[in-house]
Amino acid sequence: SLADALKKGPVVLYFYPAAFTPGCNIEAHKFAEAADQFKALGATVVGVSHDPIAKLDEFSVQKCENKFPVASDGNGSIMKSYDSVLADHPEYANRTSYVIAPTGQIIYSYTAMKPDQHVENTMAAVRKWQESHKKT
Repeated sequence: SLADALKKGPVVLYFYPAAFTPGCNIEAHKFAEAADQFKALGATVVGVSHDPIAKLDEFSVQKCENKFPVASDGNGSIMKSYDSVLADHPEYANRTSYVIAPTGQIIYSYTAMKPDQHVENTMAAVRKWQESHKKT
């Protein structure tokens, strides 16, 4: 659960429109490549889309390389609560990435349909948070 993940450190929660589509495949691959770096920073990555669990099970293995969990938001309640609904197609999530501090506060958000900068931007936000929360 999100609450459990936040006990360990910041969470990168990213919403994507649909599994096995070109942009979502790129984004999942980039997050998979960076998963170990996020983990080294104490952060957990979680992807969310409206896709059914069976489809996400395949997506998790094939595109996310089993590096991080993906959640099914079939009824759209999670994406609505994070204001991450695609305006033109409300059944889909907008491509939005959040960094959530262990307190539950959203400390960074980025929305862009191009998947290119989501990993880099959230990684920078996690690093910035880590720098300001170093234990001395």
